[in-house]
Amino acid sequence: MFGPQVPSVTPTQVEPSAYLLDVREPDEWAAGHAPDAHHLPMMEVPARIAEIPTDAEVVVVCRSGGRSGQVVSYLMGNGWDNVRNLDGGMQAWSADGRDVVSENGQPARVL
Repeated sequence: MFGPQVPSVTPTQVEPSAYLLDVREPDEWAAGHAPDAHHLPMMEVPARIAEIPTDAEVVVVCRSGGRSGQVVSYLMGNGWDNVRNLDGGMQAWSADGRDVVSENGQPARVL
């Protein structure tokens, strides 16, 4: 989708030790996200960039891979070489049978 400059991984390639960075909006996060993910909405990344690890694999995720691909490009342009885009986003994560949890007491779902 973004060409060779944006490295990506599939849900099955995500290592258990990876730092999952979910860049979706708060309502999307509340409806359903990966259990160990960290929430940082895309528009807040520039102001909170120091919160993103530089010493561990970071997998960036959104709903389908578009916004997260933009964040990966942004981070790479700012010196991160440890970031990957989750190919297919949370839709692919859920379709692959990976765990999804909610924050709002409702059954988890991907918005």
